[in-house]
This record gives sequence, structure tokens and C-alpha cells, in this order.
Amino acid sequence: MSSAPSAITPERFEAVLFDLDGVLTSTARIHSRCWKTMFDEFLGRRAAERNEPFRAFDIDTDYKLYVDGKPRYAGVRSFLASRNIALPDGNPADPPTADTVCGLGNRKDELVKAAIDLGEVEAYPGSVALVRRLRQQGIRTAVVSSSNNCEQVLRAAGIVDLFEVRVDGVVASQLHLPGKPAPDTFLKAAQMLGVSPARAVVVEDALAGVQAGRAGGFGLVVGVDRDGAGAALRTHGADLVVTDLGELLS
Repeated sequence: MSSAPSAITPERFEAVLFDLDGVLTSTARIHSRCWKTMFDEFLGRRAAERNEPFRAFDIDTDYKLYVDGKPRYAGVRSFLASRNIALPDGNPADPPTADTVCGLGNRKDELVKAAIDLGEVEAYPGSVALVRRLRQQGIRTAVVSSSNNCEQVLRAAGIVDLFEVRVDGVVASQLHLPGKPAPDTFLKAAQMLGVSPARAVVVEDALAGVQAGRAGGFGLVVGVDRDGAGAALRTHGADLVVTDLGELLS
């Protein structure tokens, strides 16, 4: 395996496919906080109604294991299953007050949109510098995100024009693509760029994301370790782990 500074070169790769939250922008912190707010309210109310002890949603374990990187409703289902809680799915039109999978997911989405509107989105300088360098080298760039708010986040961060292809939660829904850890959204982005997976790089901070990169047969899977999860990222499929994408600048 090459050292970090020379890991991505035009000779080896034609495209780099970036996850959004936690890779390009600091929105992973927003998402984890909003998941916790939503689930703790639901779990607290459920515990009170059933006269059971309240067990809070844990960002360090529950978020990473069950929610991070997955489509919103899939994340809700995954976490609820970990607590042996069964709720009806409902439908995407459910109000955020509904005790359904879609209702809880919509409540979380409402909280995220409020944070975006408050101007809490920031791009990581090292990530932006890497994207600009890749484009200067003729390496193509895409964003692959489970988020339905991907375009709004990119615009809020001022980096929407740095990517020629975007496969997000909206696109995945329209095309009926399964979310991460399935590789389909990454494979679709590569296809849209006209690049084979072997000649493309996946950059992810989520365990489900690096799993997707590995499952898709991509030439290099880079894990971004913002919070000490480097070993887990490697275990789940990352070839190379960095703490900031600025490390990949030569």
C-alpha cells in the first residue's frame, strides 16, 4: 500500500467519490446530535409510559453501529431493532410527531434542516484543498451521500460546484438504489462518471461507507478517522486511514 501523500494519483485513479457528512463537511456532528435529540425524546417518553428505566441513545456506540452512513429510515429501523423496539413503518408523509419509523426519521430531518438554516455547516479546509488539487490534476470528483439534504449542505458550505456528480438520498430514492453498506450508490456515481470501480477511490468516515466501498470493488477505500475509529474503519474495509484529508496532499 502506498504512503498517504502518493495514494491518489492520475496514473492510478480517474475519480474520487466522497461521502459528505464527516468527510467534506462537519455535518456529521449535526447529524449525531440530532439523532440523539430525537431518539432520547422518543425513548424517554416510551420509558415513562411503560414505567421502565430510560436508556439514552449513545453517540459513541449507537450512532456509529446503527445509524451513521445509512439512509435515514434504515437508520431508525436499525437502532430500534438494537433495542428490540418494533414500530410500524408508516410512510414518508408522516408528520414528525408520529411514532412510526418514518415519523421519527422526519423528526430527525426537521432538526437537521433547522441546524443548516442556522448556518452550522462548515467544510473541512483539508478536504476542500484535496478536492481542488484532484480537479487540477484532472481527477474527477463526485459526492455520494445518504442525506436528502446533500445539495443544501454543499451550497451552505460553498462547495457545490466542486463536484460534477451527486448521488444522494433523493437520487437513490428515485432510482430505487439500496443505501450503504450496499455499494450501489457508489457504483452509480462511478457509472455516471464513466469510470470503472477499479480506477476510482471511495472516501468515507462511516463503517457502513467503507463496507460499501470494499463491496463495490473500488481501487482504494480511504477511511477518515475524526474520532478515534481508525481500527474499526480498517476492519470494515478501509485500505488507508487518515485523520484529515489534508494528509493526502503531496
